[in-house]
Amino acid sequence: MSFSMSAWIAEPLTWGRGPRILEAFLEPTCPYSARAFPKLFELVEKIGADRISVKIRLQSQPWHMFSGVVVRAILAASTTRYGKEAAKSVMGAVFDRREEFEFEMHCMGPNMDTTPNQILSRIEKASGVTLVEQFQITDLDREVKWHTKYARQNGIHSTPTFMVDGLINPNLNSGDDVETWVKVLK
Repeated sequence: MSFSMSAWIAEPLTWGRGPRILEAFLEPTCPYSARAFPKLFELVEKIGADRISVKIRLQSQPWHMFSGVVVRAILAASTTRYGKEAAKSVMGAVFDRREEFEFEMHCMGPNMDTTPNQILSRIEKASGVTLVEQFQITDLDREVKWHTKYARQNGIHSTPTFMVDGLINPNLNSGDDVETWVKVLK
């Protein structure tokens, strides 16, 4: 089944509603993005949802071979009834089980014989989110392209990269604890 352009909406991957804006550019199979991911939600709790908005931007990177499939699955999840929370579940499942969605050293290992359908099935099983129908939305690529274009326009080349109020902030690092992030963002 395919959906027309007007029949679906991808919920923005935004948590919080405050005036301070942190945009996190993440690649879903990147180990450094995986370290940053849970900290984003803890950050919203510590600073306050009325004071900060955290926006996740997906940055597919070609050396992560299944990156495009996983990014599309996350965005497909955002079109479901549970929107961004379903997308969060998918991201969390992939980050927690990175080896199921990535090649060893980006070029070898058991995933060499894996198909996109198998990747999608693994994501569904790990996250509990049914995605096959949404993954097949024919024009879902416009959402994927938006994330890619937005990252390129802002000079984002690697992940994770963080922008604060529209400017790349090199003082935020995935290895930092949340308290360090709070100090930078207050």
